Amino acid sequence: MDMDKRKARIFEAIILDYIATAEPIGSRSISKRYNLGVSPATVRNEMSDLEELGLIEQPYTSAGRVPSQKGYRYYVDFLMEKPTITSEVKNYVKEMLTKHIKEAENAAQVAIKLLSQLTNYTAMVLMPANKHCTLEHLQLFPINDGRKIVLVIVLSNGHVEHRTIDLAEPLSDEELAVTADVLNKSLYRLTVDKWKQSTTNLINNELTNRKAFISDTLDLLENLIVGEQDHKLFLGGSLTFLNQPEFKSIDKIKDLLSLLEEYDIIREVLQSSVDKKGLSIRIGDENIHDGMKGCSLIMTTYESDDKSVGTVGLLGPVRMEYAKAIGLIEFIAYAMAGNIK
Repeated sequence: MDMDKRKARIFEAIILDYIATAEPIGSRSISKRYNLGVSPATVRNEMSDLEELGLIEQPYTSAGRVPSQKGYRYYVDFLMEKPTITSEVKNYVKEMLTKHIKEAENAAQVAIKLLSQLTNYTAMVLMPANKHCTLEHLQLFPINDGRKIVLVIVLSNGHVEHRTIDLAEPLSDEELAVTADVLNKSLYRLTVDKWKQSTTNLINNELTNRKAFISDTLDLLENLIVGEQDHKLFLGGSLTFLNQPEFKSIDKIKDLLSLLEEYDIIREVLQSSVDKKGLSIRIGDENIHDGMKGCSLIMTTYESDDKSVGTVGLLGPVRMEYAKAIGLIEFIAYAMAGNIK
């Protein structure tokens, strides 16, 4: 699309003003607010050309113009400045996330809270599946006079699980410590499919007197990891849409909020980003679900330590602060991948 510098500057001014005000933009306000060096009449002519190009449109009988979905796409693809975030925001994100980054679920919950707070949009995190995870560490704690054991495991992606095991006979603290030590040394950084030979050797050589307990423990370990192979979805800030002028209509907000309760659909949408990897921006009708067609969705992927892929997403009005949103979502994804210390 051919666009000279003046037309591009006027178009960008319309985009930025409408994002900030949610009010149709007139030629007079553009010429007053921006030092364009041309009269309101010239701005009006340029706006007519932009309308013919399909980049702006006239809502109802208003004298002003608003960006079209095609206009937002052109702005994002060709005019938007490279996304940046301030050092203050980076430091704030680092401070909030650093203490949770080794506990994946806590980190995801903090991430959606941060994203929603800093953008006033709906934030989403799809955690990596655990199917490629390995065992990082396990601990065994006695309870109920040693007749029950709490098994705590930490996976290589930071996921933490704990379960209770009933014992036929109590084990002493020393026996539990020895068992945990042997299991940690033998199963460290192994995937489930590689446990079989290792555990056979363990039972035959070092833990022969605890066969039943070890068998129960290993079954539970396998179930915990295999049972966590689906991506987990975390969602926050759904009600931020109530603050957006575009969603004052009861029907529009009801349809959107109903969709956001359909976790299988949201997981499927974010999973599509996992399959492609990288940054994805869907504007308005580019979203396949009707409830999202009045929204823009920004997604980017991140990799956990074991190379499983997760997604961070932001859902907001089409009148979204794209540069700010992209900068934040990319930095959060960078942090979720464990790149901040």
